[in-house]
Amino acid sequence: MTKYLMLFLFFIHFYLPAQIVNIDGEFNYSRIFVDTDEFEADYLDNLEKALEIIHQEDLRFLVINDLGYYYHTRNLLKSLEIINRGLEEVREANNDIWEGRMQVSQGAILLRLEELDYAEIVLRSALEKIPESETWLLLTNLGYVYERRGDLSKAFEYATKTLQLGEKYQDTKAQAMAYSDMSNLFWKQGKFEKGVEYGMKSIALFEDRGLKDLDFDFTLHVLGNNLVELDKYQEALPYFQRSARIGEKYGFYNNLSDTYIALTELYCQIDDYENAYKSGKEALKYAELLENDFMVVRSLLSLGKLKNQERDFDTAITYLQRSIRTATEDFGDIYYLGLIYQELSEAYEGKNNIKESFKAYKKYHELTQRVFNSDADQRIAQMQTEMELNQKESTISLQMEKLKQQATIQVFTLILTGLMIFFLFFLYRVFIKRKKYSLLLEKQNKEKEFLLKEIHHRVKNNLETISSLLSLQTSQIDNQELQDIMIESQNRVHSMGMIHQNLYQGENMTSIEMKQYFRNLGGYIIDSFDATEQITFDCAMDSLELDVDRAIPIGLIVNELITNSLKYAFPDKRKGKVTISLSETDSHLHLKVSDDGVGFDMDSGIKGTGFGTQLINLLTRQLDGNMTLVKSRGTEVFFEFQIGKAA
Repeated sequence: MTKYLMLFLFFIHFYLPAQIVNIDGEFNYSRIFVDTDEFEADYLDNLEKALEIIHQEDLRFLVINDLGYYYHTRNLLKSLEIINRGLEEVREANNDIWEGRMQVSQGAILLRLEELDYAEIVLRSALEKIPESETWLLLTNLGYVYERRGDLSKAFEYATKTLQLGEKYQDTKAQAMAYSDMSNLFWKQGKFEKGVEYGMKSIALFEDRGLKDLDFDFTLHVLGNNLVELDKYQEALPYFQRSARIGEKYGFYNNLSDTYIALTELYCQIDDYENAYKSGKEALKYAELLENDFMVVRSLLSLGKLKNQERDFDTAITYLQRSIRTATEDFGDIYYLGLIYQELSEAYEGKNNIKESFKAYKKYHELTQRVFNSDADQRIAQMQTEMELNQKESTISLQMEKLKQQATIQVFTLILTGLMIFFLFFLYRVFIKRKKYSLLLEKQNKEKEFLLKEIHHRVKNNLETISSLLSLQTSQIDNQELQDIMIESQNRVHSMGMIHQNLYQGENMTSIEMKQYFRNLGGYIIDSFDATEQITFDCAMDSLELDVDRAIPIGLIVNELITNSLKYAFPDKRKGKVTISLSETDSHLHLKVSDDGVGFDMDSGIKGTGFGTQLINLLTRQLDGNMTLVKSRGTEVFFEFQIGKAA
C-alpha cells in the first residue's frame, strides 16, 4: 500500500503542472492569469495533460474553460474544439452557469474567427445564465463584435457598461479592460490624447493587479498605438517591446501579430525600413500560425503600407490585393478594410494608374463613411460625458437623473415622431407645388444673401470705427511704447475688418481669396509704419480661397509677423523685402513669411511685450498647426496647418 502511495505522489509531483496540486485527495487549481502568472509557454500543454486525470466536476469545467479560452491565442480551431467538447459535458450535467461561462469563451473564439453574427447570438444566450458580476467579459466581447462591424458608438456603450460593472463589484480587471477598450476606440476615432489618457488608466490598474496576462499585453500595444499617432515614437517603443516579450513568453500569437504590426508602423515613421519589414514579416508569421484571417489581413496591410512609403508600388499592390483576397466580401471589420483600399489607391496613384486609384479610393470613402459619422461621434461624446459624470456623482443621484433623462427622451421621442410625421406631410405638399416654392426659395435666398452681405458690411464698418477710435487715442499718447501697442491693436482690428470687406464685396459668401487679401493687408501695415519707400512687399503664391474660420486667424498671424519684421528686421531705415506665400498640399496648408532683415537674435530673447508671440502660438494651436523658425539671411517662419481642424 505504501509503495502505491509513493508511486502516486511521484506521479502527481512530476506529471501535473505546478498550478494544479493534490492536497488530501483533492485537486487545487491556481488559475492561470487569475491567481498566478508564474509559468512558462508550455502552461497550456500542462493543463491539457492535467485534464486527463481531473474528474471533480467544477474543477474540470474550470480547467476546460481556461484551456479553451487561452488556446485561442495560438490555435483558434483547437480552442473552439475544446470549448465545444466542454459544452457537451456541462449540458449533460445540466449545469446552466458553466454552460453560460463556456458560451462566453465560445463567443470570444467565434469573434476572432470573424463569425460575428454567430458570436453575438452565443454571447446573448450566455447573458441569461451567468451571474451579473461575471458578465463584464461577455459585455467586453459584445463590444468587440460591434467594433468589428464599425459601430464604434455601440462598442463604446458596452465598454461603459463594463466599467460600471467593475466599479459596482470592485473588480479591478473589469475596470482595466473597460479603460483599455476605450483607449482602443479613441485610437480608431483619431482622438489620440484621450487614447493615451485612458490607456494610462488601464495600465495603472493592471500594474496594481500584478498579473501579466493577455489583456495587459493588449493594453500595452494600444497605448503604444496612440503614442505613435502623437509622434511620440521613443515613448511608444518600450510599450511595444514589453508587449512582445509578454506575448513571446506565453504564446499570445494574436497579440504578437498586433504588436509587430504596430512596430512596422513605428519604424516606418522613423524611416527605419529594414526593421519595419522584419516586424511586418513577424506579424504575418504569427497571424498565419494562429490561422486568423483578420490578423493576416492586417499584417498584409502593414506590409503594403510600408512598401507604399518605400515607393515600391508593385510590391505594395501585391500585398494589398492579397489582403483583400484574404478578407473576402464577408470581412467584418470595415474600418481596416477601408484602410486597405486607401493604401491601394495610393499605390495605384504612385504607378499613375488613375482609373484604378479612383476606384479603390471610392471604395475606401464608402467604407469610411459607414464607420465615422457625426451621429457616432456625438453618441460617443455623450457616453463619455455620462461616464465621467457617473464617476464623480453618487450612484443614487445619478440613477435618479438617468430616470429623468429617460423620461425626457421618451417625451421628446414622441414629440419628434409627431413632428416628423407632420414634416413628411409638409414635404409632400411642397413636392406638389415645387415650381412655385422654388421661385419663392430663390427670392428668399437672394434676400438672405443681401442681409448676410449687409451684416458683413456693418461688421466691417464697426471694426473700422474701432480702428479709427484707436487711431485717435494713439495720437493723444506721448509714450512711444504705448503708441506702438495701440498701432498694433489697430492693425489687428483692421486685418479682421478686411476679411468682412472681402466677404460682402465678393461673389463667394463663405470664403476669402487669400492672395489679394494678403496684398491689401501688407500694403496697409507698411503704410501704417510709413515705410512705403523703405520696404518692398511680395506675395509669392497662387490664388487660394479659405473659409472665414481659417482666414481670420491666419490673417492675424501674418499681421503679427509683418509687424515684427517692420519693427525689428530693418533698423536705421534700412531697406528690405518682406515675402509671404500660402499653399495647399495633401490636406495641409503651408504658410511662409520671411524677410531679408538683420535676422532674429535667439540670445536676446523676445522683444517688446511678447503679446504678439503669444498670439501667434495661440492661433497656431487653434489651427492644429506647427511653426518652424529659420535664421538665414534674415528671418523665415514656416507654418503647417491641417485642413479641417480649425477650432
